Amino acid sequence: MVVLAVSGCGGSDSNGGVKTVERTRVQVVEGLGKNGFQPAAIYQKLSPGVVTITSIFGGQSLGDVLGGGSAGQGSGFVLDGRGYVATNAHVITNGTGNKITRAKEVYVQFSDGNQVPAKIVGFDPNADVGVVKVDPKGLDLVPLSLGHTGTVQVGDPVAAIGSPFGEENSLSVGVVSAKNRTIEALTDFSIGDAIQTDAAINRGNSGGPLLDAHGRVIGINSQIRSSGGGSVGVGFAVSIDTIRNSIEQIRKDGKARYAYIGVTSQPLYPQLAAKLGLPVPDGALVSDVVNGGPADKAGLRGGDKEIRFQASLVKVGGDVITKVDGKPITRTDDFSKQITRYHPGDHVTLEIYRGGAKRTAEVTLSERPNSVSSK
Repeated sequence: MVVLAVSGCGGSDSNGGVKTVERTRVQVVEGLGKNGFQPAAIYQKLSPGVVTITSIFGGQSLGDVLGGGSAGQGSGFVLDGRGYVATNAHVITNGTGNKITRAKEVYVQFSDGNQVPAKIVGFDPNADVGVVKVDPKGLDLVPLSLGHTGTVQVGDPVAAIGSPFGEENSLSVGVVSAKNRTIEALTDFSIGDAIQTDAAINRGNSGGPLLDAHGRVIGINSQIRSSGGGSVGVGFAVSIDTIRNSIEQIRKDGKARYAYIGVTSQPLYPQLAAKLGLPVPDGALVSDVVNGGPADKAGLRGGDKEIRFQASLVKVGGDVITKVDGKPITRTDDFSKQITRYHPGDHVTLEIYRGGAKRTAEVTLSERPNSVSSK
């Protein structure tokens, strides 16, 4: 059972003819990670850049939220000195798919006790990323630096800072348990390249940063897997590369757009390929094709029957996609990850196998919808 960890620039005046300017104070964070993993140093320098976010939806009041638990609370972190703050989309929205609604009001509380209203800049339900903005005037802002997914290794120490169960600026530590996990989005699609960690993540940690030993953000804490709703050491963070792409689009357009091809597929591996008599050991075995979608228009075919293989049901008979624009599909660079590198309207050439025959298909990608139905 997957449980979403949801809870929840200058001004002036005059005095005696002397002009004073009130400025946003942005602290520069340096020197972390030089002597190994130091959670205390990370917390001391970076926790002021982590915030608690309270979201109020239709029919609620601030008193309802604060008195009724963590349903309207989550976490976030400062992106820059202009007041932009990153969080999870599910912290500032309700619902999924085509029924997502924005919060009516959003408030951001800093570690020094300041609580200010925020404006929702936009959100990306496909990556579960949201961005809000506060007026930075007079605030002590501590922006967090963004890292890179490619530098993350299994076993690396990590720190999570957030507001579990409304307990502001709580620190937990652990390691990267795995990479390239797939977790649920707020749409019919999944989020790939997620980071799994055993650092304690609970309700209210959503939207807070997962930090490496250098204090760089490598993910946004988003979900836990638990039978009882509490942390059992299996938490997930949306990876920083996914976050960076999403934030850039949201700050520019208020939303993020993704390329869409309109197939459901499963990874092909040598044993399954041998069972099916396929001439290639790797690729994406097409299970279903969305009616009227880009792949359907390009003539791709989905499976027509299910078989049981190695304790799993496999839909067979469909095309096998082996390359996208000449780039091979592998288990670490799978089909969905390759498609996310493109934009709506891009043209791609697929190498496919239908039975034992190799062919190519030209596909014009469209924009990913929030919900789909297959043929």
